[in-house]
Amino acid sequence: MKMELIQPFINAADAVLAQGLKSPTAIGNLSMEQEAYRRKGVAAVVALTGDIEGRIVFDLEPDVAARVASFFAGTELPESDVLVRETVCELANQVTGNAVTALNDQGFHFRVHPPLLHTSEQGPITSEDTEALVICFETASGNVFMNIALRYNVPRSKELAAAAGE
Repeated sequence: MKMELIQPFINAADAVLAQGLKSPTAIGNLSMEQEAYRRKGVAAVVALTGDIEGRIVFDLEPDVAARVASFFAGTELPESDVLVRETVCELANQVTGNAVTALNDQGFHFRVHPPLLHTSEQGPITSEDTEALVICFETASGNVFMNIALRYNVPRSKELAAAAGE
């Protein structure tokens, strides 16, 4: 996986979480996954199509999701509250929006699909040409996981290589 594709997502998640939760974040574990993604709790999936294709899964354990949503709502929310799930989708939306802005500035063109609640135990399996990077962000409210599986669209990657004289 190319760092120029994932770094905007790492930067955006760090900024959105630190600002939204009003506390610093730290990057914990990083791991590459070949298998299907296993959901940890309340998760939202955002798909990208175009010059860059793939998906981002934003995932919080149920108690962490409730703490984060409660922080944003300004009141204690139970894990089962619909606002908890909506908050995770909104965080995924904010992180993706910030990352997409940086990628657009680099000349990439793609479509960002609205976040969808990821409710199955396993997510999509990554393909041979798409690796998934799982990043754990440590926050005062608990760990937030982001699973990034992105790749250049084949026609676009050939075009970029030709422009670079490769």
